[in-house]
Amino acid sequence: MSFTSVIRSSSALVNAVRGAYVVVCIAAIVTYLRAPSVSNIPTGSWIDAHPIAGFFLLFAVTQIPTVFDLMMRRKRIEVISAVYFGVLIGFLLSYLILQAIQPIFSSLNIGDYYRQMTETLVTLALTYMSVSLLLQTKDDFRFVIPYVEFAKEIKGQAPWILDSSALIDGRIADIVDTNIVDVPMIVPQFVLHEVQDIADSNDKMRRTRGRRGLEVLSKLQNNPKVEIRMHDTDRAELLGMSVDQRLVEVAKQLGGHVVTNDFNLNKVASVQGIGVINLNDLANALKPRYLPGERLRIKILKEGESQGQGVGYLDDGTMVVCEQAANLLGKDIDVIVTSVLQSSAGRMIFGRQIHSTNQ
Repeated sequence: MSFTSVIRSSSALVNAVRGAYVVVCIAAIVTYLRAPSVSNIPTGSWIDAHPIAGFFLLFAVTQIPTVFDLMMRRKRIEVISAVYFGVLIGFLLSYLILQAIQPIFSSLNIGDYYRQMTETLVTLALTYMSVSLLLQTKDDFRFVIPYVEFAKEIKGQAPWILDSSALIDGRIADIVDTNIVDVPMIVPQFVLHEVQDIADSNDKMRRTRGRRGLEVLSKLQNNPKVEIRMHDTDRAELLGMSVDQRLVEVAKQLGGHVVTNDFNLNKVASVQGIGVINLNDLANALKPRYLPGERLRIKILKEGESQGQGVGYLDDGTMVVCEQAANLLGKDIDVIVTSVLQSSAGRMIFGRQIHSTNQ
């Protein structure tokens, strides 16, 4: 099952739960209104006199949580956990404080009215302070149900943070299959959205590349050799930033390395002290090394940029530029290596024809 299919099935399940909640609310309200004696509805009350209006009023009240659910499309577990634990801690602190000041109430003969008012104010104030504090520090102390993890960084070795170019390229899945990767991989939500936007593009080529990126992500998720996680990064300070800037910020927060094919992102991350794993550099490092003086045999396929140059390719895709070979298109020739140019864009070999073997 692809990653997109998993998202769609999850959305369908949530909609089914919402529909079931509506049905249960309708049934409960109808039962409540049809048995006023059991539900303690006073005879002659407004609801008893206008059952239809009462039904719609009660139904509207029961759907308030559904409205909030639909309005909050981006839900974060740390926000929900912070509110949950904040309420619990607020009630616990207020209970302890009120128990401690009970003797003071008794000694001063404070009436029940002022005592209840004080208890209510203390409970509300402490609950608000607890929830507010945890919401503001949720990124420093990550709250996870059912336990609390007091760590911001991901445990273990520095994770690899994948960008869209690494997913679309596809070689990252082949690298994982070699068993040389023993670190977790992180895919930020905005990277997933970028790949999904590419997959939904009207341009056929872009659409194909985006779908390949989603397929690679699904393959990585189903691969037991690697741990891959989705990372929610909808923080206020990241809004308005470019995708490259967001990736750099996420790498700083998690202490990870950015995995990319993007030359510009490579430079931006390196300048800011972020480790970068360039798949092109990795592929070039695994290619056979050729030194000046070594001999190669290539087929000249096209003319080079400079006059008289002929261009051929090795089996691994390395470009070989041969001097004075532009007139040998389609022919196999022997070349002696004169120099090698290595960069993040790839490797180029320069050489000249060995005339003695061509004669």
